[in-house]
Amino acid sequence: MLEERSEATPSEEAGTRRVRFGLSGKLLLLTALFVMIAEVLIFVPSIANFRLAWLSDRLAAAHTAALVLDAAPDGMVSDELARQLLGSIGAKAFAMKMGDSRRLLAASEMPPEIDHEIDVRDVSTYRAVVDAFETMLGPVRYDMLRVVGPAPRGGEFLEIIIDEEPLRKAMLRYSGNILLVSLAISVISGIFVYLSLVWLFVRPMRRLTARMVGFGRNPEDASQILQPSSRADEIGVAERELAEMQRELMAALNQKSRLASLGLAVSKINHDLRNLLAPAQLLSDRLANLGDPAVRSLTPKLMATLDRAIAYCEQTLAYGRAQEPPPERRNVDVAQLLEEVRESLGLVGNAGIGWVPSVERGLTVDADPDQLLRVLINLVRNSVQALSARAPNDPERDQIRVIARREGSVVVLQVNDTGPGLPERARTHLFEAFQGAARRGGTGLGLVIAAELVRAHGGEIRLLEGTLGAAFRIVIPDRPVVLDQRRAERASA
Repeated sequence: MLEERSEATPSEEAGTRRVRFGLSGKLLLLTALFVMIAEVLIFVPSIANFRLAWLSDRLAAAHTAALVLDAAPDGMVSDELARQLLGSIGAKAFAMKMGDSRRLLAASEMPPEIDHEIDVRDVSTYRAVVDAFETMLGPVRYDMLRVVGPAPRGGEFLEIIIDEEPLRKAMLRYSGNILLVSLAISVISGIFVYLSLVWLFVRPMRRLTARMVGFGRNPEDASQILQPSSRADEIGVAERELAEMQRELMAALNQKSRLASLGLAVSKINHDLRNLLAPAQLLSDRLANLGDPAVRSLTPKLMATLDRAIAYCEQTLAYGRAQEPPPERRNVDVAQLLEEVRESLGLVGNAGIGWVPSVERGLTVDADPDQLLRVLINLVRNSVQALSARAPNDPERDQIRVIARREGSVVVLQVNDTGPGLPERARTHLFEAFQGAARRGGTGLGLVIAAELVRAHGGEIRLLEGTLGAAFRIVIPDRPVVLDQRRAERASA
């Protein structure tokens, strides 16, 4: 059981955390409670056995007295001896049945009226327990009891008449003794169990809790990492796993802190660099209009390089934003969207790279057009860069295929290329910023941004295995239809 924490207080806000009722106290109370329950379960049959034993002792005394009387001449004894025998038995009278007759062996007075009969020769466990508690605690009181037991040799049974009050007092005394013994056993057992549990479990749990609380307050402090003990049990395993988790978490936090600082610096550099590259792009456009053949041949390469540099800056700045805006979804014509992607990447009239679209007629997708355009541009740009790396290109060999179709309530977009495919490092760190770049000098942000935008639509993006080149599959689900809203729109239309 875990320790219960108190409600928030100003002291907790200052860094102090307390518990209302600790684990050790609960263990102590539960130990005492369980020992008392065990004692009660033991007491129930023991009090029934005590009652039967007490009655059997009286019958045994009567058995001895019967033997004494049987040995007397003519079976006659003095009144004084009879009173002594009855006093030793604690009975008012006792008799023995022999054959068809009963023989009154001794009586202090005329036998009183019998209120209850008990035959100790045949008593069930349930009956013995019920009779015991009726005798000790029940509202019914029997003034006189007739108790029947085995007789000496020559007799059928022996019976005695006794008062119930001595039996009840003896049972109460016995119960009091049992209660005292039970309390003593509970206290002693509770102390030993409590100390054992505190030593074996509570102290290590307190240590674990203190380390977790301390580490939670300052996870960058290496001194707060738990030093695991040499225990081989479950607590030892928990200590080692907690220590390892704390080390990994601290390393991850340090890395994220460094990346955050680096990202802030990169964002500032990229912002300034983009502003510096913009005039250079304008100058390159003017160079393309010059008549010098050498300048005109170098200008496209210069412009492509500047475009890639600006695109890297824009990707880094876009990824550095706190959060993408939620998509503004509407029905978008997929064929027109793909044509815009083709024009944006300069694939119109490009004789080196083939563009092979396969779109269902009239297909529309429920998406934000600007965000989905960014997703497709990032994927197609990666394909263009992968195919351009093995220039000169052949449109029959170097192709980009885009397949779009509807499958029920989702639209599936698939971007394939016939390039060399993704290297193993890029596959391992796919969709991870600054680690999943497929080429030297890349940032890997294109796939990260694409995945983020697809997830914002409730869809998924994944790399298909076993294909020629690289193939990405995008699934964009339709929005759930709200019938009342749809009916209202149709009514207003």
